[in-house]
Amino acid sequence: MTNQPPTYEEIRNVHQQLFEMKLDYWISHDLFSFQWWLLLFVLLIPWLVWWKFVDKQRINEILLFGTTLMIIVMILDDLGVELHLWSYPYQLVNILPRLIAVDQGIIIIAHMFVYQFFRKWKPFLIANLIMASIFTFIFEPLTVWLGIYKLENWRYIYSLPIYILKASVVKGLVDKIIKMSDKPFRASK
Repeated sequence: MTNQPPTYEEIRNVHQQLFEMKLDYWISHDLFSFQWWLLLFVLLIPWLVWWKFVDKQRINEILLFGTTLMIIVMILDDLGVELHLWSYPYQLVNILPRLIAVDQGIIIIAHMFVYQFFRKWKPFLIANLIMASIFTFIFEPLTVWLGIYKLENWRYIYSLPIYILKASVVKGLVDKIIKMSDKPFRASK
C-alpha cells in the first residue's frame, strides 16, 4: 500500500483546525496578559516617539527606508516561523505568525532613526552594528526570558549579521533611489 499525499481539502481542514486552536489559545492565554500589553506598548510608543523626532524634511526618504525594511523583516520573520527556527508564544494579534510589535514597531523605528541620524556610510555602519548588537544580545534574550520569543533551531548570534545586512542593503537601495530622483527628468525623443 502506498502513502497518498494529502489532498488540498485535507490541508485546508487542518489549517482551519489550527486557526481555531490558535484563536482559542490567544484569547485564553495572550489577550490582555502582561506580555500582550508589553507588545502593544512596543508597537505604539516607538511610533509616537518617531513622529516627534523624525526629520519632516526627509520623511518620504525615511519612510521609504523603513517600509522597505519592514517588508524584508516580515518576510524573514514569516520564513523563520515556517521553518521552525523560532516561534512566538505570545502574540499581539493571533492571525499572523510574526511578531508585529517588533517587526512593525521597535525594530523598524530604531533602524529609521539610525538611517536618519547617520547619513554617511561609515557612521551608519557603526551605529547599525551597535544597534544590531543591542537587539541581538540584549533585546532578543529579554524577549526569550519574558516568554514572548522562543528559539527553536536558532541562536542569537545568527541574528547579528542579518540585522546589519538587511539595513545596509536597504540603505544602499534607498540612497540609489534618492540619487536617481535628484536627477532632472529627461523625456526620451
